[in-house]
Amino acid sequence: MRKVIVFKHVSQENLGALKPVLSEEAFRIRYVNFSREPEASPSMEKYQGLIVLGGWMGVYEADQYPHIKLECQLIEAALKRGLPVLGICLGAQILAHTLGAPVRKHSEKEAGWREVKLTAAGRADPLLGAFRENERLFQMHGDTFEIPAGAEHLAFSDVCAGQAFRYGEKAYGLQFHLEADQEMIRRFLKVPENRGELEAFAGKHAIEDIERDTEKYLPRSLDLSHETFHRFLKLFGLPARPASRSTHGKMR
Repeated sequence: MRKVIVFKHVSQENLGALKPVLSEEAFRIRYVNFSREPEASPSMEKYQGLIVLGGWMGVYEADQYPHIKLECQLIEAALKRGLPVLGICLGAQILAHTLGAPVRKHSEKEAGWREVKLTAAGRADPLLGAFRENERLFQMHGDTFEIPAGAEHLAFSDVCAGQAFRYGEKAYGLQFHLEADQEMIRRFLKVPENRGELEAFAGKHAIEDIERDTEKYLPRSLDLSHETFHRFLKLFGLPARPASRSTHGKMR
């Protein structure tokens, strides 16, 4: 049975465009929602991979959010077993921290559709094989991380050097939100606190700008997410599904 465990931190951060890809490949998903169950104590024992989603807390706030320490332990367990690990936004920061890299508040926030550029290693990386050298991807973060020692630096932006890295063959950290779909972005922009923060550092037209850019850049991002997440699932090394159950779906 194909089973993946997903760590979730806030309601508006979900699998988005990654969920239908998991469904296409017949994965069973176990969610651990630490915002609802901060005392949850899952194990990696029954799972073949790990996905760690985003959130508004910082890795350096582990005393206030003890589950961050547990997540680091479970990431270590997954890495020792050679399981695929995907960290997105906060998840990438937790992965970087687990690997010994500094994570800190950044001097500038990245929000909305921002340009991300591949490094030479990124252009050669199998997971990012569908990427152009420059892509416009959805961002929503105020923290940043150093690339862990021994990891491959895959992508950067003008604001934030740490946009993507690979550790070993199966562990990836993505600062940008490749999983973002229309519903996720719409839900994020509905939260009053998010709207106020966006307007505070990006101007009173920040929401309008994101809505306009979403219409322009989301279709390309969804194409990328479909291809990239399928490539990530290949890292699980699982047998092909029976032909009778095979489907091919398009992103929403």
